[in-house]
Amino acid sequence: MDSAEQKYVLMICGDYMEDYEAMVPFQTLQAYGIKVDAVCPGKKAGDKCPTAVHDFLGHQTYSELRGHNFELTATFDEIDARMYDGLVVPGGRAPEYLALNESVIKLVKQFFDSNKPIASICHGQLILAAAGVLKEKLCTAYPAVKPAVVAAGGTWKEPEPISACFIDGNLITGAAWPGHPEFISLFVKALGGKVTGSGKHILFLCGDYMEDYEAMVPFQALQSLGCNVDAVCPGKNAGDTCPTAIHDFEGDQTYSEKTGHNFTLNANFEDVKVEDFDALVIPGGRAPEYLALNEKVLSIVKLFAEKKKPIASICHGQQILAAADILKGKRCTAYPAVKLNVLLAGAEWLEPEPITKCFTDGNLVTAAAWPAHPEFISHIMVRDMIAIITALYPSKETFQ
Repeated sequence: MDSAEQKYVLMICGDYMEDYEAMVPFQTLQAYGIKVDAVCPGKKAGDKCPTAVHDFLGHQTYSELRGHNFELTATFDEIDARMYDGLVVPGGRAPEYLALNESVIKLVKQFFDSNKPIASICHGQLILAAAGVLKEKLCTAYPAVKPAVVAAGGTWKEPEPISACFIDGNLITGAAWPGHPEFISLFVKALGGKVTGSGKHILFLCGDYMEDYEAMVPFQALQSLGCNVDAVCPGKNAGDTCPTAIHDFEGDQTYSEKTGHNFTLNANFEDVKVEDFDALVIPGGRAPEYLALNEKVLSIVKLFAEKKKPIASICHGQQILAAADILKGKRCTAYPAVKLNVLLAGAEWLEPEPITKCFTDGNLVTAAAWPAHPEFISHIMVRDMIAIITALYPSKETFQ
């Protein structure tokens, strides 16, 4: 599609917005061919917002840890609401103070009055309440936000389950990041998109301390397309969790590591049959170091390769590909520290310059790190014919 047809979305960010609630829609929408500007009051393009990891650990409220550093792509004082087709409002703690910012409130009102889609999740509805756009609107949010929604005249909808989302006119609301697949799907449809060719069955090979984004972003992006995604881990069953690692670039000689969310598996590793799946995705992080020593993991990867089914691997995930001996003669990238594994496995190394670069060789899709997710997911969609979003998605030739 030409640039005149491309959809253009704005995301309102702030310090300590929820980590997933910023990055998952930000990268997923880009993967779908939508341009996204991320802005924050008082900050410019290239500045960063620290994020918060909010998780459900059995306490009376969610826990909080320090997340990634989210890089903004535009300058708040330079944006014009008329340029955009829709608005995304992440949750977390940022909305508590953004709801007091007159420029933010004015911006939300402009989108609402123009009847443009507004997708807000979790505590983001505090901003909607402050903007006065919830009156007589069906609305959900994180349960603690209910008093503000009701006081603002909204019709409260219980988020049961927590992944529940609702749409009323141009407002799309969700309760928390587990609802991203429906939340993003509803927003894409509100922008005029239509998903076709979905329903494929995808396998994710997970492990303790896989990278936080590299598990959840593609997992929920593919679910948003209507794909059936099974996330499994050796020695674990559906309902078990894998702790994740937040790997970020903070000026040191290598990436830093912090504790991320707990990723909930939805299938049993021992039940995996390769013939049941259309494609394989391998997140990076530290998990691949030990998953590469697991013979059943390697046998699964080898079978996908033998059957020429798509395999998409990112970051340190290529350590598993190397151990499975499927890289010989392939053109491949990975996180730069994994270059030795790739070369020793007989592959031709492709420099990830820039770090957002992704490569495809036959049925193999490889990327270097989570900043490459938009292109990584796009390659999976196009090369593997998992799904196409009509009216939003660029031509296939973009990713040849």
